[in-house]
Amino acid sequence: MGVPLALWLVSALVAGISANEFSVLRYPESIVFREGSWPIPGERIPDVAALSMGFSIEEDLSWPGLAVGDLFRRPRATVLVTVTGIDKLMLPKNSISYPVENAVPFSLDGVANAIHTLFSEETPVVVQLAPSEERVYMVGKANSVFEDLSVTLRQLRNRLFQENSILASLPLNSLSRNNEVDLLFLSELQVLHDITSLLSRHKHLAKDHSPDLYSLELSGLEEIGKRYGEDSQQFKDASQILADSLQKFADEMYNLYGGNAVVEVVTVNTFDTPFVRKSRSILQSTQPKDENPYNLGYEYNFNYAVVFNIVFWMMIALTIAVIVISYNLWNMDPGYDSIIYRMTNQKIRMD
Repeated sequence: MGVPLALWLVSALVAGISANEFSVLRYPESIVFREGSWPIPGERIPDVAALSMGFSIEEDLSWPGLAVGDLFRRPRATVLVTVTGIDKLMLPKNSISYPVENAVPFSLDGVANAIHTLFSEETPVVVQLAPSEERVYMVGKANSVFEDLSVTLRQLRNRLFQENSILASLPLNSLSRNNEVDLLFLSELQVLHDITSLLSRHKHLAKDHSPDLYSLELSGLEEIGKRYGEDSQQFKDASQILADSLQKFADEMYNLYGGNAVVEVVTVNTFDTPFVRKSRSILQSTQPKDENPYNLGYEYNFNYAVVFNIVFWMMIALTIAVIVISYNLWNMDPGYDSIIYRMTNQKIRMD
């Protein structure tokens, strides 16, 4: 009894220190997330996303929260939403949450590059958004599908006051339409609604074979906490509205991809270290660059070993089959009553 109790106390202590959370709202049966209080380092969250999509990582991840699932059925989409300004949201009980330790800033650029490398000919959807910072990165089919998505602060503000905006159906409670901080928070929720709305018009994208990636960073709640205080009614109402909106967004994305999508949420009060990102232009498209001035061979991708083994062993099997068949035909006894000699028997007698 002493050892399990000690382990439980250590786990509870770590969970108490690491107040930030990594939550999985929806995921397919092919992926196994175990329930527990195992803390995950903040810098390894992109590795969890990569492994769940079936990609390899540079360093092994010894985190028991993610188990080996179906290797031949990977999710069609991964959605990761990062919320700053709060360490925990009141998410539904059916979601799985893990404490986050060492909450350093992270990005899914490595996962996006892996998708571009392996599925460059299929033009997958890759969307990385930070509405409050006007930081948008879209490549592949996302440029055409989400070209009408509001990305600048002025566009977001104008979008809120259109007829089909979320203001017509969302209960604001203590929030105000006349406050810039409140409008910034509501505009991020509008982006979530517009993503699912635009994607529902192009459902064929959710049925192709290339995986899609959605990475969203929401900081509107953090601004509300700075403006009104974390003990204010506005902050409490905004937290509840955000939790409900995220659950609705997760359910809609999960259904659009036919139940084969992973939706994850990371809540961080404040990051431990500042994060410096490389700037990217809005609706950036990848242009081929002359990165091989010496005409060197291309690097092998992850499928090289698989294709090589298939071709190599098929050649060996065919070679052995030809040798065996040739040897048996060469040493066949003419006296055998085979179909070959029965067909030529009349000609042999005439000769």
